[in-house]
Amino acid sequence: MWGYTEAEIAQFGLTFGVSAFMLYMVFIILQLARESKAGRFGTFVLLLGLGFGLVGFAAKGVIKWFLESHLG
Repeated sequence: MWGYTEAEIAQFGLTFGVSAFMLYMVFIILQLARESKAGRFGTFVLLLGLGFGLVGFAAKGVIKWFLESHLG
């Protein structure tokens, strides 16, 4: 498709598509905090609790890149 292989399209989708989805999820969490009038501490707790999975997913990519570049 337009000169790209399936693997290149999949990598692009994983990199940019999932990143955009993660940013949208942060927007949803902040919107939830605003609508529920959570305050600063409540917003922090929401971001910590609901955003913890996002941090883990991002950390997985960074750790994988680090290990491949330094040990590969």
